Amino acid sequence: MSLVDFARASAATPHGFAWLDTRGRPDPAHGVHTWITPRMTHVFALAHLRGEPDALPLVDHGVDALLGALHDDRHGGWYSAVTAAGEPVPGPKEAYAHAFVLLAGGSARMAGAREADALLAEAADVVEERFLDAGGRAVDAWDRSFTTAEAYRGANAAMHLVEAFLATGDVLGDPVWHDRALAIAHHLVHEVAAPRDHLMPEHFDADWTPLPDYNVDDPADPFRPYGVTPGHLLEWSRLLLHLDASLADPPPWLLADARALFDRAVSVAWAVDGADGFVYTVDWERRPVVRSRMHWVHAEALAAAAALQRRTGEAAYDGWRERFDTFCRRHLVDPVHGSWHHELDEHNRPATTTWDGKPDVYHAYQAQLLAERPLAPVLSVQLAG
Repeated sequence: MSLVDFARASAATPHGFAWLDTRGRPDPAHGVHTWITPRMTHVFALAHLRGEPDALPLVDHGVDALLGALHDDRHGGWYSAVTAAGEPVPGPKEAYAHAFVLLAGGSARMAGAREADALLAEAADVVEERFLDAGGRAVDAWDRSFTTAEAYRGANAAMHLVEAFLATGDVLGDPVWHDRALAIAHHLVHEVAAPRDHLMPEHFDADWTPLPDYNVDDPADPFRPYGVTPGHLLEWSRLLLHLDASLADPPPWLLADARALFDRAVSVAWAVDGADGFVYTVDWERRPVVRSRMHWVHAEALAAAAALQRRTGEAAYDGWRERFDTFCRRHLVDPVHGSWHHELDEHNRPATTTWDGKPDVYHAYQAQLLAERPLAPVLSVQLAG
């Protein structure tokens, strides 16, 4: 079963795309998460552009949900989630989810989905107005009415804004979005991570002072884990190379830091505890903290190695790509129920400590496409062209 075929069942709810269990069945107990719906809208847009049958109606379904039940008509922006019945779930307005709404708007536009232009325009306005501060850095979360911003800043949300900004710049042909992506990357990678031997802090206060002990008592949090997240080093490595390929005059630090981030992730997290695979997190002394292997980390490792090989022509990166691909096929691909196991334990057995079910296919589907295609423009523009 293909990843796209596995994911089709997520459209069973009228309010967006549902969280899927290990067998690919919608799990109503999770409601409908805003971060999942645009990610799946993006995937189905890419699938349509690749010629997958009956994918465009699924793109329309996602756009309709993002302009419907998941949208806050009173205050603007998007709820974090709604119940299975379509009622808003209490929670903040998150830059992380809004980054994916912006990404989905661009992909849906390239796929020719109805109302995609409206979604892209509103997402761009909300992100620009609410989730970028005066210095061009990411604001992580607001209360529902956009009255008070959380006194927390995070590298994860900022990273996905970089991804969304690259796509928006390519879709709209507007280099201001690339410049915004470069500014965020320069701050977090070149100014914050590089002087720390590319061990990037994930958590900051409102002034962007690192909080190294954040969530030390909850180290396996799925979105804000304690310590260094090697998977994000790999994801940043790839994004820097997309930036490098997108800019007319890219600064040389983009390639240098992309190499360094990849090398650091491999050195501190790959097969460091007796078995192949990347551990989820390490502490500031480079010791494993959470030894689970997350599927998204290995998808990003595959894409990052392929991107570095394409940019440099060096065979060593192709060797890493083959190693990661073998790991994914051997341990993560589920030949019985489909999709990828979202989490493995330290012995590479399926686990559910942090993730239950198989919520979406975004990382696995996109990584396989990225591993085979040029670094720029973004996938939706390439496939539409």
